[in-house]
Amino acid sequence: MICRRHIMALSLALLGAGVCSGSAVAQTAPYPNKLVKIIVPFAAGGGVDVFARLIAEKLRSANGYNIIVENRPGASGTIGGNAVRNAEADGYTLLFSAGTQVMAQQVLKSAPYNPIDDFNFVARVGEAPMMLVMTNGRPQKSIAEIVADFRANPKNWNFGTAALGAPGHIATIQFNALAGVDVPIIAYPGTGPALNDVVGGHIQLLIDPLLALLPQVRSGKVKAVAVTTVARTKLAPDIPTAAEAGLTGLVQSSWYGLWGPKALPADLVGTLNRTINTAVQELDKEGKLEKLGIVPTSESPDAFRAFAADYLARSTGLLKAAKFEPQ
Repeated sequence: MICRRHIMALSLALLGAGVCSGSAVAQTAPYPNKLVKIIVPFAAGGGVDVFARLIAEKLRSANGYNIIVENRPGASGTIGGNAVRNAEADGYTLLFSAGTQVMAQQVLKSAPYNPIDDFNFVARVGEAPMMLVMTNGRPQKSIAEIVADFRANPKNWNFGTAALGAPGHIATIQFNALAGVDVPIIAYPGTGPALNDVVGGHIQLLIDPLLALLPQVRSGKVKAVAVTTVARTKLAPDIPTAAEAGLTGLVQSSWYGLWGPKALPADLVGTLNRTINTAVQELDKEGKLEKLGIVPTSESPDAFRAFAADYLARSTGLLKAAKFEPQ
């Protein structure tokens, strides 16, 4: 006969085994099994936001992800960046940004993080040419004419930029250096607000990714001056290069990537890298990236980190040469 004490001990042991088994199942549940949030650290409507939503939709339709894109603009992208840095390292909160992400310490006096050391580099997904646009209220048609008029009437010209440290900001710094001028640069919390002020004539110039600016050019709301590529882009073959417009050497592109919290497990980083690279490749095959002027990239997390470090070094050199002071 089994005594009551033995029965109780056996029951507790079985209960414990059930709890452990349940925990194991919960821990090995396939990713993702809940809402994935991609944070874009800029206002809606810009190039980063457009590309992020394309990828999110592909992950939703092709992989069944329950996924949303959330805009958290401000402080040169660091408000959104900091939200991801402090998020649970489980793959359910990711950052989608541009080169702006790695420039925080170079452009802000009090950056909240080290962009290289405090994040996990998940995937770099593409590059895009940039374009210089001008408000319709000015008669100039080329960079040479803009520079000449700025020298004669400096108070009549201002550049906008989507954020300090953004690829467009770096290109604007280079524009000033190559042209030998110092056109004031006004920072905005994203492309959308800056572009709206160009349309309204409140600022005169903006350099930003082609994918964000071309619709306003095609609708006649702003004037295209030049693209920042070596050769004209197929997407807008009628727009001259910066060299053709009077400024040799202005060659810059925007690039995009996904980051996660630093402690994101390596196996999950690998899974996300492969899944996102596949999604981008499918978007490219469907012709959706070419329409936006995006050239897809597919590389490992380590290659992405190395690329970002090199970009940071090159861009820092431009800022120092221009004697840029963090703000």
